[in-house]
Amino acid sequence: MPPGSIGKLAPVRQQAAPLRNKIITALRSAVELGVLTPGTRLVEKDLCEQLGVSRTSLREALRELQAEGILANASSRGLTVGTISHEDAANAYRIRAVLEALVVEQFIEKASEAQIKALTREAETLKAAYRSGSIERMVTAKRAFYDRICQGAENPIAFDIISRLVLRTSALRPQSMLRQARQQQSVTEIEQLVDAVQRHDVAAARAAAAAHVEHAAQSALGEIIVIAGGGIEGGAAVAGE
Repeated sequence: MPPGSIGKLAPVRQQAAPLRNKIITALRSAVELGVLTPGTRLVEKDLCEQLGVSRTSLREALRELQAEGILANASSRGLTVGTISHEDAANAYRIRAVLEALVVEQFIEKASEAQIKALTREAETLKAAYRSGSIERMVTAKRAFYDRICQGAENPIAFDIISRLVLRTSALRPQSMLRQARQQQSVTEIEQLVDAVQRHDVAAARAAAAAHVEHAAQSALGEIIVIAGGGIEGGAAVAGE
């Protein structure tokens, strides 16, 4: 084959990809909301019946989720929802704290006043979701809130990475987010974050974004996750997210 040339490409299957994406979204949501818990064995026949899809489309979606680390192939049990060690979960929270502080800074640098107002509206929806006590509402609103930040920051890569990290620690979230004390604390943290964004205070916004993740880690893991160059000192667990 001549240098710089490529091999013949396979035809694009126009209908398969959208269906696969819908299956992936449905399975991700099931993992995130705790419908599919870590270690759950996935039976293709059952999933096909529940989702109303073909086995071929399902397998395409399962392969992608496995590549992302959300699903794992256990030799004795077949494909299962992936589990995460305490150390890996702590690392996931640590990375999230850094990324979320970064995109908040980029949002302040790049977002228009209209985008800041839109973020403020998303924040009100998120706070209402926290007060409702509904995991589904909290998860949906939080995803929309950070999607808005990443859009304004012009950093969709960060949103994708954050979403994957959240999925990897999804088993820890319900026990954390359902605590009333954490819900109240989260409302305060979101208010502090949005206030800093409205004032274009980068340092305060970064600190608020990182603190929100650090407190979530403290609640879920029983320890403080401190990011480089700052964070919260201490190690005693408190009731939180």
